[in-house]
Amino acid sequence: MEALKGIRVLDLSHVQAGPTGTQLMAWLGADVIKVEPPTGDITRGQLRDVPNADSLYFTMLNCNKRSITVNMKSPGGKQVITELLGKSDVVIENFGPGVIDRLGFSWEKVREINPRVVMASIKGFGSSGPYAEFKAYENVAQAMGGAMSVTGVPEGPPFVTGAQIGDTGTGLHMVIGVLAALHHRNRSGKGQYVEVAMMDGVMNLCRVKFRDHQRLTRGPLTEFSVPTRQGMGDVPRGGNDSGGGQLGNAIHCKPLGPNDYLYVVVQEVVWEALANKVGGESFAKDPRFAMIGERRKNQNEMWKRLNEFASKYTKRELMALLNELDVPCGPIMGTEDLANDEHVRGREMWVELDHPQRGKWWNVGMPIKLSESPARIERSPLLGEHTEGVLKEVLGYSEEKIAQLKQAGAFSNPPKKTA
Repeated sequence: MEALKGIRVLDLSHVQAGPTGTQLMAWLGADVIKVEPPTGDITRGQLRDVPNADSLYFTMLNCNKRSITVNMKSPGGKQVITELLGKSDVVIENFGPGVIDRLGFSWEKVREINPRVVMASIKGFGSSGPYAEFKAYENVAQAMGGAMSVTGVPEGPPFVTGAQIGDTGTGLHMVIGVLAALHHRNRSGKGQYVEVAMMDGVMNLCRVKFRDHQRLTRGPLTEFSVPTRQGMGDVPRGGNDSGGGQLGNAIHCKPLGPNDYLYVVVQEVVWEALANKVGGESFAKDPRFAMIGERRKNQNEMWKRLNEFASKYTKRELMALLNELDVPCGPIMGTEDLANDEHVRGREMWVELDHPQRGKWWNVGMPIKLSESPARIERSPLLGEHTEGVLKEVLGYSEEKIAQLKQAGAFSNPPKKTA
């Protein structure tokens, strides 16, 4: 049985943060009804690679959902949303500040319509505090949540991470909150409001940096390859330093291309075997490196020696060699590497789908594996593909009523006024 079978989600979200969470819920078996304006989710047309077809931006975030078009500004559209709320377990929205209230569906109103519903809102900065009315995007959230300040090299500018921790990361936090609220509802009979903010989510993902921030009040961060001192304030950018108790970094392998790196963690327990392999007993017993405290002080020289050794091997060859020594390591995997990786394909993390407009395409698979509820991944819906089916099946509308609502503009934008 699908884990969330029987749960209906009214998905009013758009772009990435909301849709990535509702897609996970759909993969877990929820009936996710994606409500779109008559023009569609804006990402359907963004970054198109196939003319007149839904973009990968849309298809990769909206699998397994049903799409209906509703003009939420029209009286008929509001009626449809109101009735769908009465038939739903969860409603998700990530409109800008104040938009959902202006549309007439504030939490107070939603709770009045259906006291058992769980409503989740994703905002840039939440509904309270001086930033509440600000707009946020992925990189803004990374900047304000602390991630950018600790990403990059010490003398260079701050960098965003390629992982979408602001949008997709917040979508994951949202799902956790919704599932907890559903569990609470099953015990109490009452729904509740779940709020997640992108800035908050990024801060949570930067937790270990706030660990280091407090450590700096008592002394330097000895595992960093860059100088640190007590009371320096901000945690510095440490490049590819591991940032943990063990030393770690990326070492360059042949043929020295942009992704020909292997990330290596030099655990205390593997030092002697690793050092003997790299430079023999003289390297292993060198007083500058023999003890963890000295290795930390002299780690830049240690990494230089390891890089010289790595230049003789490809990243895959070196990974195989170091795995024999139980050295934790992993190659820097580019998108091309991952799209063709046997491990990735075997775990169904790169899945081929078929789409009526764009043909064959690939999506990242379900990262959560349930033994009794394996995910079944289906293509994303066409715009409004399920409008009539949802109205008939969920709300019990007749053909005549649907025709009347269509005529009243419930599912389309009003025609533009001509001069």
